[in-house]
Amino acid sequence: MNMFKALTIAGSDSGGGAGIQADLKTFQELKVFGMSALTAVTAQNTLGVQGVFPMEPEAVAKQIQSVGEDIGVDALKTGMLFNAEIIEAVSEKIKQFQWDKVVVDPVMIAKGGAPLLQQEAVSAMKEHLLPVCLVVTPNIPEAEVLTSMSINNMDDKKEATRRIHAMGAKYVVIKGGHDENTKESVDLLFDGAGFELFSRPRMNTRNTHGTGCTFSAAIAAQLAKGATVYEAVSVAKEFIQAAIEEPLSIGNGHGPTNHWAFNHKKKEESRLTPWQG
Repeated sequence: MNMFKALTIAGSDSGGGAGIQADLKTFQELKVFGMSALTAVTAQNTLGVQGVFPMEPEAVAKQIQSVGEDIGVDALKTGMLFNAEIIEAVSEKIKQFQWDKVVVDPVMIAKGGAPLLQQEAVSAMKEHLLPVCLVVTPNIPEAEVLTSMSINNMDDKKEATRRIHAMGAKYVVIKGGHDENTKESVDLLFDGAGFELFSRPRMNTRNTHGTGCTFSAAIAAQLAKGATVYEAVSVAKEFIQAAIEEPLSIGNGHGPTNHWAFNHKKKEESRLTPWQG
């Protein structure tokens, strides 16, 4: 049996809906062994972020080193990195181990609006992290920060992907969750040459906490198993769609997504599909 392994380098969400917790749940559901390097501890629930307590960069680097020199990493993703020093430490470890299946979720702002990335860290992300990543998955506000442009339509999205690709990322996925007044949530993938669209019906729900973490974790899990970027993004889109469509309705604010919904949906579809003899 092949044991595929994925590493998440991200912050902890005490509410369990995002961050390290969401990533490890996603890895497990997609049958990938999950490992973690903690960058920060947050006091957080569905109502918001009550506190952020970052790790020392040396502590982050040591966690990555421990995993890399023993267990090995087939793919990894980054989430909340908080400051420039942590970003630089993570980038150095990626280069040291020559990992090439790197997914960057440029986490900047929590669902409730709390900042999760210091302003001066944005330039460090552009300079150190994007050049070593395979896939970067910003939402529209994050893409606007990275590119210093407003994104109001598909042409703007395409221009933003070109600009981010020029920063070093080999593949850019701008997510469509923040598009307003649209019936479809459309993610745009750019590989430096052409575009691909991934569209699913938009759900009217508050239970979307951790969607970005989960989406990028699903991409990393599929890459760890040998999928192409297109295949990985396609599965991730279906994974997050199922997770939103079957809400858990936990908490009094922005509730988490349902990480086991993807496999539950597949089982139901298999049960309902007539046997072909």
